[in-house]
Amino acid sequence: MNTNPTGGRLAAIIIGGVLASIAVFTLAAGAGFAWLDHRKDADGYYMTDSERLSTSTYALATENLDVDDDVPGDITGTLRVDARPAAGKPVFVGIARSRDVEDYLARSAHATLTDIEVDPFVADFHTRPGTQPPAKPATQDFWVARTQGSGQQRLEWDVEDGDWSVVVMNADGSAAVDADVAVGSDFPFIDTVATVLLVGGGAALITGSVLMIGGFLPPRRRPLVSCLVN
Repeated sequence: MNTNPTGGRLAAIIIGGVLASIAVFTLAAGAGFAWLDHRKDADGYYMTDSERLSTSTYALATENLDVDDDVPGDITGTLRVDARPAAGKPVFVGIARSRDVEDYLARSAHATLTDIEVDPFVADFHTRPGTQPPAKPATQDFWVARTQGSGQQRLEWDVEDGDWSVVVMNADGSAAVDADVAVGSDFPFIDTVATVLLVGGGAALITGSVLMIGGFLPPRRRPLVSCLVN
């Protein structure tokens, strides 16, 4: 009796094996996203550790944060910045169009964040010279989100497309900015991606397993029925 798989069963074994292999990687990726989803804090945000940022200049600003207008807001989510003054002066945190920040700080010495290393934490700044103190930041009307005060301040902003900069200053606009800062986002897509990958991977694994089992099983023999008609 020939037990070698036929062409159809061999194709089922190969396709099932491919689907099962893809399923394993898909499930692993889904498990990774599910792990990330459980790393959120109580408010549903992924936050960095609070780190000390300081400069002898009038402001700390990020480089241009380019948000692609093709990315929907429900994917980019909400940006959160927590800042606590470390030197006693009330702190100001604001987000604005990069061009407005550049114009505002053009004549004032300020530090621009160019790179961050996480472990150990190291922040690299490019210091730009200037001789004119800036106006108090709260007097400016170009901020899309802002907060200031003497205790811990929390800024939240629904991310929009465009070029943006985050600025940390003393609320009175004076030099020597010193604050503990943590940054994060809710990244709403993480939970959705985890669910899609886990469900899709599970379905692919089941389908692949069924195909392989069907390919390896020998075909059922049909009984021969003889009918005698007198």
